[in-house]
Amino acid sequence: MKIKLWYGQGVLELDAGDGVEVVLPKELPAAGAGEIERSLRQPAGKRLDEFQGCKSASILVSDITRPSPTHLMLPPLTKRLKELGIRDLRVVFGLGTHRRMTDAEEMLLLKDCAGLPHQQHNPQACVPLGETRRGTPVEILDMVASSDLIIATGNIEYHYYAGYSGGAKAVLPGVSSEASVIKNHELMRDPASVTGRLDSPVRLDMEDAAEIAGLDFILNVVLNGKKEIVQSVAGDFREAHRAGAATVDVMYRRAVQPAEIVITCAGGRPKDLNLFQAQKALDNAKNAALPGGTIILVAECCEGLGNHVFERWARDACSAEDCWERFGREYEFGGHKAAFLAQESFHHQLILVSSMPDELVRMCFMQPAKTLGEALSLAKESQGKDARTIVMPHGNLTLAVSK
Repeated sequence: MKIKLWYGQGVLELDAGDGVEVVLPKELPAAGAGEIERSLRQPAGKRLDEFQGCKSASILVSDITRPSPTHLMLPPLTKRLKELGIRDLRVVFGLGTHRRMTDAEEMLLLKDCAGLPHQQHNPQACVPLGETRRGTPVEILDMVASSDLIIATGNIEYHYYAGYSGGAKAVLPGVSSEASVIKNHELMRDPASVTGRLDSPVRLDMEDAAEIAGLDFILNVVLNGKKEIVQSVAGDFREAHRAGAATVDVMYRRAVQPAEIVITCAGGRPKDLNLFQAQKALDNAKNAALPGGTIILVAECCEGLGNHVFERWARDACSAEDCWERFGREYEFGGHKAAFLAQESFHHQLILVSSMPDELVRMCFMQPAKTLGEALSLAKESQGKDARTIVMPHGNLTLAVSK
């Protein structure tokens, strides 16, 4: 059997012979028409009816870096709000500390909802509201803070240090100050801040911040690999989020018997444009590899590392140990990617099949390979020619957990 691994705009093929286990997601089909409306009628924990009498509402939506189908969620949501007499509505793009979007990108996300009043987050225009239990300052956009009602939209998928995306993440980092974001993100150094954990300290801190900020209601969706909505959840920002996260687990959490060699694919373009994005597939696969085993990441990375801080940290490091030690005493967003790769290199041989220059790959604590065949030869030199192999063709989506 030939296994197809997406690579850039093309495909690499792998022969799946004896000793090769293929780990695939079990994706759900698209939900029927009216799924978003259904979730608004059957919310978890809170109902929009409770907010009748409010005059204004801020609706937080994702920016261009996320696959959230904002244009599908806004019409039924705003219709319901207007039925409740809430007329002063404003859509706020939660940029966090990302770059500002172009007008064309705003229109791409809003589509037929472009007539709604909308603005992008400004991290410089935040007001202080308090502090989380972990010491993170809660500073959110002034316009959002002054609204009678705060509603967050988004999509729920695995996130490599917040456990899952969605829910409270629309507030922190979405509409928070740079100081708030940095303090929250420092928590990714905690060993429990990993993919697929609802008790990730980063997420729990985000939820503390959302409570202090007054996040009233969420509308989140779970998407399959075709970006179809398989479930919509609405209501309390914790309770509804947990329901969506459970559906993500049904589709993408896979228990495996760890193997000597693991091949994981970032999913082709645009997911493998750079190593900053493609690293997610390696992170999802690490529990499928035995200690001392080999992980092969298939990702073209035609744009290189994809983040200048990531590159600077990797270039500055004298060794993987040096990079990880730096992360223990210093936090800088982007540097965490170099530190995570450094840490993983302590436990596994890391091989990258990409178009990046060899010296750049080695700088990131990985061995370079130009072809899948070359990568497998390197892996079998280390693990033996009869080594058991796990292949994760959708490593960007699938989370391996050890049996």
